[in-house]
Amino acid sequence: MWSIKTFAELSNQELFNIYYLRVKTFVVEQNRVYQEVDAYDPNAIHVFNEVDGHVNAYARVFLKDNTVTFGRVVTAADKRGSGLGRTLLEKIMTAIRVYFPNRAITIESQYQVRGFYQKFGFEVIGEPFIFESTKHIRMRHAPITTIAH
Repeated sequence: MWSIKTFAELSNQELFNIYYLRVKTFVVEQNRVYQEVDAYDPNAIHVFNEVDGHVNAYARVFLKDNTVTFGRVVTAADKRGSGLGRTLLEKIMTAIRVYFPNRAITIESQYQVRGFYQKFGFEVIGEPFIFESTKHIRMRHAPITTIAH
C-alpha cells in the first residue's frame, strides 16, 4: 500500500521499516559510511510502499534553500526492475503537487540513475560531483502546478 505522510504521522514501526531499508541500501549495500538519518527527516514528507511490514520503496520530499527537493529514493533489492521505482517517482511528483505546488524542484541524483529522472522531465545542471563517496549530479524540473478542479 502506498502512503504519503508527514514525520509526525509515521508510526514507530513505519519509521523503523523506512530506516531499515535506507541503511540496508545506502550504508550496507553501497558500502558507504555516513550519517544516513539526518535533520531533514522530521520536516520531510515521506512517500513509501509497504506490504506485510516491509517497505519496498521510499523517498522523502522537503524544502531546501527555497526549492523542493527529494532524496533517499530507494527500491528494495528484490523489487528492482518491477516498475516500483517508476510508480514511486509518480507518487513523489504527486506529493510535490499537493504539499509544495508551484515551486522549482532541484535534486542531487546518483550519477548512474540520472537517465531515469530525465525520463520524467528532469534536466542536468552543472557538473558531476562526489557526495559521500558516490558520484552525483544536480538536476532540476519545472515547478508542478496544482490541479484545477
